[in-house]
Amino acid sequence: MHEDDETRAGGRPASVPSPADLEPGRHLLGPHAVGSRVVVRRLLPGQTGPTGGPAFTDLLGDLVAWPAPGAPPAERVAVVLGADGRRTAVPLAEIVSGKPVPPRPSVRHRVGVGEAERHALALWPGVEHEALGAWVLRHDPAPVGRLLKRANSALAVEEPGRPLAEAAAAVRAFYEARGRDVLAQVEVGSDVDRGLGALGWREVPGGRAGFWLASVAAVRRGVRRGGRADASVLEDLGLAGPWREESGPRVRVGVGPPAEPVAAVQAARDGDWVGVHGLVVAATQRRRGLGTLLLDDALEWAAEQGATTAWLHVEVDNAPARALYAALGFAEHHETRYLTPTG
Repeated sequence: MHEDDETRAGGRPASVPSPADLEPGRHLLGPHAVGSRVVVRRLLPGQTGPTGGPAFTDLLGDLVAWPAPGAPPAERVAVVLGADGRRTAVPLAEIVSGKPVPPRPSVRHRVGVGEAERHALALWPGVEHEALGAWVLRHDPAPVGRLLKRANSALAVEEPGRPLAEAAAAVRAFYEARGRDVLAQVEVGSDVDRGLGALGWREVPGGRAGFWLASVAAVRRGVRRGGRADASVLEDLGLAGPWREESGPRVRVGVGPPAEPVAAVQAARDGDWVGVHGLVVAATQRRRGLGTLLLDDALEWAAEQGATTAWLHVEVDNAPARALYAALGFAEHHETRYLTPTG
């Protein structure tokens, strides 16, 4: 049995046809599903379930072979490739039910929310961090420009190591002592989100964002498929660049005068992850490919540093940005929002 199989044994439900009734087409499998990830429930001939009826098992994997129409009975076999690399041949007469299922998430999409969000700490080297169990209290003592919620809030995911009411009080005391608004960044719909809501915390408007992930290599391929500005475009616009300002594991990439760039983006590497932040393009220069040019250049720098996974935050109401990043190969991993206590 495959490593990721889920085995079920028992009597055949009334809705399950008998083996004699099982013919191709009585389920959702067939030649069209070859190459897809599928789940297949099969009969185990000669075995008895705990209730005395027939026994069944479920296979989960990629359907790699399906018999040709008119194949002799001995060749009427489907082949499922499991995650462990083993192939299982299943006679069509033993298939009770089956259907294609969504592809297995990539390894990077199987990381936890806390692990993913903690990669953002690399973006702001001046931000102070204090642990509260698995939570992280973040505070920027000398912000430049607007005060960023992500750098001045509690990353409240996973367990705080104490009762939730005590953790909430500790967060409140931490930020009130520093003269900051009391904010907690939570995963939408999580236990912490619901628990803080029950304690009287309410959502801060305008703070919902998705955490999007992608392969660095895949995004760079997507940029080239979709088109990007090149040297001739920059020359026609009279823009210098793209230039880079590097500082350890961080880089700022832009075009135009560095003091007042026409377009710029920041990136920070944390291990083999790179976060992209603050992509801005002057309103008069948009839709010329400058944004994707800078994104590609920042990811080229990251790849040179050994980064393989790219991430960024996208506001949930920014439909154009979400469409752009989806076209480049990014996919949403989770969604967060900010809560603040009332009263």
